Amino acid sequence: MQSSTAKKLKDLKTHIGEYGSAAVAFSGGVDSTLLAFVTHDVLGNNMVAITSAGKVVTQRDISRTQLFCKENGIRHEVLDFDELSVEGFSNNPPDRCYVCKRAIFKRIVDTARQYGIEHVLDGSNLDDRGDYRPGMRALAELGIHSPFLEAGIGKEEIREISHELGLPTWDMPSSACLASRIAYGVSISEDLLRRVEASEEFLHDKGYTQVRVRVHGGKGEIARIEVEAKDIARLNSETEREEVVLTLKGFGFAYVCADLLGFRSGSMNNVLA
Repeated sequence: MQSSTAKKLKDLKTHIGEYGSAAVAFSGGVDSTLLAFVTHDVLGNNMVAITSAGKVVTQRDISRTQLFCKENGIRHEVLDFDELSVEGFSNNPPDRCYVCKRAIFKRIVDTARQYGIEHVLDGSNLDDRGDYRPGMRALAELGIHSPFLEAGIGKEEIREISHELGLPTWDMPSSACLASRIAYGVSISEDLLRRVEASEEFLHDKGYTQVRVRVHGGKGEIARIEVEAKDIARLNSETEREEVVLTLKGFGFAYVCADLLGFRSGSMNNVLA
């Protein structure tokens, strides 16, 4: 580990140690996995990882959190949560993430208090400040701590530290909740979320590592596929294209297209510029 990164890891542990006890919002992604691992290393049984098992996350993600906590002896609480019951969420406004995150983190805060824990931590990092992220406002309002921000740690450093610590998520593709796939203004339903999940699972199983199936159209009838630029030619090959179109239409989409720019994190926010 480079000296600068080692120093930031030391600073991170110092920040976490000052809490005395903490709950970590744990999604199983790159950021929260490192945060949960380091927090447990520093605080031991004075920490708990809390996962929201809602409609906008995949069963694969939930299973990943459970396995990781079991293998590392981390106390783990999985919360059943229905984002679709949160007022305004299914309307899918541009501040959808704020609406959702405020409700979820309020539940996480309440759960942490049941454990006698006051501080709740999340995995926001330096790179999260460069995109439209209304959910950050919810974290600020609820007093959620972001140790990576406090220690000045960005995404690549999180991956480097995770690699050095032997965490399996160090090279995992970036992920986001399923609702982020649906264009603002298109009503979010459980059926639509499951169609997105099934489509992405299908593409992952075919070997596409970085995949987004974005949903457009007044009724969510259009699927726009983003894969890495190097995989676009394969996706558009005659045999592959036919299988992908037939499969996604089978999941309920009327139109299936490939985005020629390839995968871009946060591409749905382009319409807000």
